[in-house]
Amino acid sequence: MNASARPMAAIPGVGAAPLAGAALWPAALLMGLSGVAALIFQILWIKQLSLIVGVQVQAIAVAVGAFFLGLAAGSWLLGRRADASARPFRLYAAIELTIALLGIGVTVALAHGASAFARGQAASAPLAWLAIILVVGIAPFFMGGTLPVLLRATGAQRIGRAGATLYAANTGGAILGALLPAFLLIPALGVRGSAAAAACLNLAAAAGAWALDRRDAVAAGVPVSSAAVGPPLALPRQTKVALGLYAVAGAVAMGYEVLWSQMVVPFMSTRAFAFSIVLAVYLVGLTLGAALYARWERALGDPWRVFGLLIASAGLVALVETALLGRWLIGAQSLAETSLLNWTGSPLAGMSARFAVAASAVVLLPTLLLGAAFPAVLRIAVPPERRGQGAGAVLACNTLGGIAGTALTGFLLLPHLGTVRSLALLTVVACCVGVAAIWQARPAAPMAKGLGVALAGAAVILGAAIPVDHLARLLPGAQAGDLVFYEENQGGTVAVVEQGQGERRFRRLYIQGVSNSGDAMPSLRYMRLQALLPLIVHAGEPRSALVIGYGTGITAGALSRYPGLDRKVVAELLPGVLHAAPLFKGSYGASQDPGLERRILDGRRELLSNTQRYDLITLEPPPPSAAGVVNLYSRDFYDIAASRLNPQGIVAQWLPLPTQNLDDTRALVASFINVFPHASLWTTELHEMLLVGSMEPLPLDAARIAARFAAPQVAAALAEVGVDTPAALLATWVTDHAGLARFAGATPAVSDDRPAIEYAAWVRPREISRTLPALLAQRSEPPLISADPALTRAIAGERDELDLFYQTALAAYDGNREAWARNAPRLAAASRSNPYLRWFTGGTAQ
Repeated sequence: MNASARPMAAIPGVGAAPLAGAALWPAALLMGLSGVAALIFQILWIKQLSLIVGVQVQAIAVAVGAFFLGLAAGSWLLGRRADASARPFRLYAAIELTIALLGIGVTVALAHGASAFARGQAASAPLAWLAIILVVGIAPFFMGGTLPVLLRATGAQRIGRAGATLYAANTGGAILGALLPAFLLIPALGVRGSAAAAACLNLAAAAGAWALDRRDAVAAGVPVSSAAVGPPLALPRQTKVALGLYAVAGAVAMGYEVLWSQMVVPFMSTRAFAFSIVLAVYLVGLTLGAALYARWERALGDPWRVFGLLIASAGLVALVETALLGRWLIGAQSLAETSLLNWTGSPLAGMSARFAVAASAVVLLPTLLLGAAFPAVLRIAVPPERRGQGAGAVLACNTLGGIAGTALTGFLLLPHLGTVRSLALLTVVACCVGVAAIWQARPAAPMAKGLGVALAGAAVILGAAIPVDHLARLLPGAQAGDLVFYEENQGGTVAVVEQGQGERRFRRLYIQGVSNSGDAMPSLRYMRLQALLPLIVHAGEPRSALVIGYGTGITAGALSRYPGLDRKVVAELLPGVLHAAPLFKGSYGASQDPGLERRILDGRRELLSNTQRYDLITLEPPPPSAAGVVNLYSRDFYDIAASRLNPQGIVAQWLPLPTQNLDDTRALVASFINVFPHASLWTTELHEMLLVGSMEPLPLDAARIAARFAAPQVAAALAEVGVDTPAALLATWVTDHAGLARFAGATPAVSDDRPAIEYAAWVRPREISRTLPALLAQRSEPPLISADPALTRAIAGERDELDLFYQTALAAYDGNREAWARNAPRLAAASRSNPYLRWFTGGTAQ
């Protein structure tokens, strides 16, 4: 029998209180509570870090790497400390108490850290990043010690069973911790309130550990200081070999996670719920694997052989699942969604089932095998008399390997090899680890060795057989159109799909599998207005503009039509978006414009790190319900944007209507008007509106607007999208600050601490039929200066035409055939001279 599998009671002098073995299940409960809290803190801190260092993958990778470095250091050092502790439950209680206090402190520090980090980075970037690493890594240092300390405390159990049980409990708690923030805590309590809830769980774990310590001390009847083990010893050779292999396995496993996040894209949403469910399914697999190992430990035999076969099989299973991905999965998702929707009546529950099916198809089986590998390696690498030290070393090496695997896969393999080839390479590496482990088994098993080599060969063959563009073919847009561009990198997938026929043929941009924008007429219209409308109504003489979010380049390109702009800047997060830019029409060659400065940076970080000021900041980010995008829709963001405006400067915010429910739109408006005392709303397209805000009065001078509109390039650009006169432009006015305040009512504003929009309920069908009329009900006359009666009459006529179109479209959404039939002839007549309306009616020009 392997020495590490012998019961601790059989080893003379091995320290544990006499009742420590009986404490396995109470200890598992403590690990469960700790796991819930740890995942909550991790999710909260990653969210907060995106507000400080930005959402670029490189910045987030460094910040998250600091978290895992803390875990690794804590596992190593506190694991060694655990073996020297006479009362490990008391040590564990102190660790959980420390985590609770530090968790709250770190959350509060990060909430106020954005401006401090920006100033620090300007003074000394290395010191600023060092501060982030220290702040983010200090609490995880103590989190990393929880499992080694409890494994030491439950010393009378077999190492494999005890390790598997505690690991399963901790990971099972983490499942709950992955789901609670998105589904309950952040919407109800906000970020800091959620941190307080997590800290309460740590305090409960500390109290439980203290009670177990008191129970054991009373039962022993004497101090248990004699149970402590001496100073850490050098680990034996087999332990070092196992640690090295498990570090490589950790790198491979985290590489899988990076790739799985790309593979699941065609079947998921960008909502935070989707990412939480994928993470939860990942953790379910780890939990089940550890639990199954605990149940079948005795029957599984030599741990070297088991560990090797598990690691190799996990990679091959992941590769096979990739090859089998197809439209059948969409059918399975739809069946699960319909079933749960019929049962619960909840659209969110139905969509969650859809996400769970996709995540299970991609990650569940491989993670189950990886979860079972952890207790197997504990049996190999943890000397019975050095449980804390050995377990800490295992966790530390695996975590450090995971950091390296994440970086190598995200920044090297994925951009150069793509998802499929990267997965194949990682699988071959995993099989090599498996073969090396199998060869360590004693006695040698030729069949097992042959199986390991066969798995590696199968990985090479299968990896070469899967088409490189296999995942691209599964993108939703690619099913109904032609894929003309596809790029994978660590920031996400970017694709361009061509759809439609004849004159109505257009291209759409897909980011992470979700349609973002395109160059069809509706998109051309609202994006042209996104740039030109605020410039035309500007109270000063605009000379500089910043576009946040390049997209198709139409908004950025429209800036070139306005005379007098000396400085044009665009901030775009994904290089792939810029690479796809030349494929879209209507951008006036923005991708080649030498006067347009392109910065690969997320918009919020651009404003925090750069003190430049602008006359216009116009935003066209993804919809506000997408994960992480709320950073560009919150009251806190608008405070930052306002601080980067020149006198009389304007912020113009894209406001989509169908992507969130009516109450969520009220919250978005509330966050905008909370900052900008002079705000107005304009309708730029049936499905989109534009919020225009300034810190100073923004009078609408009719003469100035007409003069700016008359600039030939401005007039031509707007005429192409159905806005051919100043009256047509002013007819898109909806309301002023007072009207927006009436619309928002008492709805709380979106803020960094309470980003409710990111966790809002699933959008109801045809939500635009509720939101658009509610906004138009606030309509007022544009407060024009020096407007003559002819202009007023022209505006009224243009508005009547626009209202006719909106009423007809809403009738179509609501299935009101009578209203549609009544309005259709008038709309067809109006569309003859309006290319925007003609795109919908299919008419011909006069």
